[in-house]
Amino acid sequence: MVNLSTSRTSILILETLSTYTAWNSSVMNFGPHLIVVVVVVVVVVVVAGVVVVVVVVEVVVAVVVVVVVLVVVVAVIEEVAAVVVVVVAVVVVGGGGVVVVVLVVVVVVVVVVVVVVVVVVVVVVVVVVVVVVAVVVVVVIVVVVIVVAVVVVVEAAAAVVVVAVFVVVTVVVLVVVVVVVVVVAVVVVVAAAAVSK
Repeated sequence: MVNLSTSRTSILILETLSTYTAWNSSVMNFGPHLIVVVVVVVVVVVVAGVVVVVVVVEVVVAVVVVVVVLVVVVAVIEEVAAVVVVVVAVVVVGGGGVVVVVLVVVVVVVVVVVVVVVVVVVVVVVVVVVVVVAVVVVVVIVVVVIVVAVVVVVEAAAAVVVVAVFVVVTVVVLVVVVVVVVVVAVVVVVAAAAVSK
């Protein structure tokens, strides 16, 4: 009976060791998930920082372009106003013979103003399009990274749940093993005492 009990105890110990080995393997398998989560979080933080920097730079560039455009427009308006004043003065002083020259000057000024306005509009549109496209691209990249991070985190969370359940089951199994070993030991002691009597 002692040999049989010892054999059962050995089997229980081996089963316990096997259970612990399986649990340890699960923990080791969870390690890469945790590493991936950390890496993804770092990547998300870095990408968010890059997004902030890009957006700030784009806003600064847009503001600079708008300021430059306004300065150009104001300068052109001032030049046109000066030309108009000169033309009016010439017309008033010189009479009708200077009208052709005045008209040519006015046409040139109008053409220059139109060209400047067209260039300004094109520059503003290009800046706006570039800024919008850049922001959209950055937002898409951030969304993709966040989705990947969520998927990885959810997967890791599922792995954590599995490991937690396995730990609980392992603890229960260990408790059961201890109880069985104690019961077997008590039975062996009682049987040995009965035989000795």
